[in-house]
Amino acid sequence: MTKKSFTIDEPLRHPDHSRPRTRREFISQGFITGSATLAGANLLSIMSNTNTAFADLAGDIQALRAPSICDIQNTGAGKIPFICFDLSGGANISGSNVLVGGTGGQEDFLSTAGYSKLGLPGDRVPGAIDPNGGDFVNRELGLAFHSQSAMLRGIFDKCPIGPRASINGAVIPARSDNDTANNPHNPMYAIAQNGDYSYGSLLNLIGSRNSISGGNSMAGGFTLEPTFIDPAMRPTKIDRPSDVTDLVNTGKLVGLLSKDDAVRVMESIQRISDMKLTATDTKVAHDAELKRGIRCAYVQSAHLTDRYADDDASGNGVSPVLDATQDPAIRALFSDEELLNDREFRKTAAIMKMVLNGLASAGTVTMGGYDYHTGDRATGEQRDFRAGQCMGACLAYADAVGVPLMMYVFSDGSVASNGLPDNSVLGDGKGQWTGDNSSTAASFFLVYNPGQAPQLRSGGIYGLSTDQHQQLGHMRREASVETSSPYPAANSVDRLVETVVLNYMALHDDVGGFAGLNHGLGSSPDALDRQIAFQPIVNGQIIPPG
Repeated sequence: MTKKSFTIDEPLRHPDHSRPRTRREFISQGFITGSATLAGANLLSIMSNTNTAFADLAGDIQALRAPSICDIQNTGAGKIPFICFDLSGGANISGSNVLVGGTGGQEDFLSTAGYSKLGLPGDRVPGAIDPNGGDFVNRELGLAFHSQSAMLRGIFDKCPIGPRASINGAVIPARSDNDTANNPHNPMYAIAQNGDYSYGSLLNLIGSRNSISGGNSMAGGFTLEPTFIDPAMRPTKIDRPSDVTDLVNTGKLVGLLSKDDAVRVMESIQRISDMKLTATDTKVAHDAELKRGIRCAYVQSAHLTDRYADDDASGNGVSPVLDATQDPAIRALFSDEELLNDREFRKTAAIMKMVLNGLASAGTVTMGGYDYHTGDRATGEQRDFRAGQCMGACLAYADAVGVPLMMYVFSDGSVASNGLPDNSVLGDGKGQWTGDNSSTAASFFLVYNPGQAPQLRSGGIYGLSTDQHQQLGHMRREASVETSSPYPAANSVDRLVETVVLNYMALHDDVGGFAGLNHGLGSSPDALDRQIAFQPIVNGQIIPPG
């Protein structure tokens, strides 16, 4: 008898797929986990780009922190923290989770047959009368979700009612290929380099795999020029909160010595090294750059010990400021059992702790097992719900620490339904996912702004409504992405990444900066404006149009 559903962490075996061979295929089908990573892995990249230092460092060491020497700044860039979720394998986003409609926006509804393709029964299409009240549309997050969305249910499970009023979002209908490692979905390099994103106080980018992009999908956007991928941003793998504390583990130095004495030892090491470097000819072409990197590595070793070491931190010499499991706001979101037994919750806790406290500048959480066209609906519903829980935890934690957040969700490809219902308890009568379908794909982002929800744009030369700025592109009535629309993202994953970067920079009132980049979103200001969802947010305040 054919198995009809899978448990939440069970690998997916598809008769129409070859056995998984690549790491990406193993993650997509859930054979291995999509772990979390921190970008900036090697010693010099970690040590040469942190922002925070304390006056306890000796004067000569402090002087080396200057931008002209080691560029170790006191403050970060002040940009909106950025977290993205890479749902590996081709998850459903459009229709059954986030609504996607025609040219008029999300509530320019598709046909009943189109919604069936997106897994929705005819009596539960958006706009139909819900016997329990409403019309199957939920706008509590600004962005319209299907009221029975498993992702939305997961978000609400972790994000309480209060913060929801300060959230808004946008959806981008955009094709991407199924079951391939060649989708350049990940925007973190583009965000970091073209959004003028300064480093976090401990690391730069944080991601979800030990890969060049920091996630499952490739890095994308701006044609990936040779200078685009910066080796200094290479991810450091993080799979649990304890991995973060290990980043600044001082071994037995703090413990045998007090923290202050350990800092003095590291300062002395820097001075000895500096004298040796001054007297040495390395005989390499970039002698000065090499010596600068080594000097700054030792300076930053002293800084990290001063900032993050602790005489009484559970006996490991590391400050509890790095440990997500000791953060009361995180403990309020995840139970002991969840942090102990659920890998997705562990890595999400570590990533959001780092990004939203300024310890890292941006991050990706890769979640595996989203290639869930298993001939049932229950498998996908469980995984969508947990993804939503992780998203909701990030939004709730942003509210708890009082900082804004842009959260971007994407998947490589998508799925489609044959319309047959899965009448199991977990399937809930929704359409079974029966195959890959790149034409039903979409991505979305949510923005949290403390105290005031982001405001949608409207007007412009095209006279677009707020609904048309909330959906950047559209679908045909039969539920396939309209690739001939004036939205370049619809048929190009690189342009999709650029659309996300444009919206990130637009939040910072820097559309002009984006216009000067080598992008493919159109040359006129009006072409860019139609691809932007929100009014700018600067220092928490929304800037009105004009």
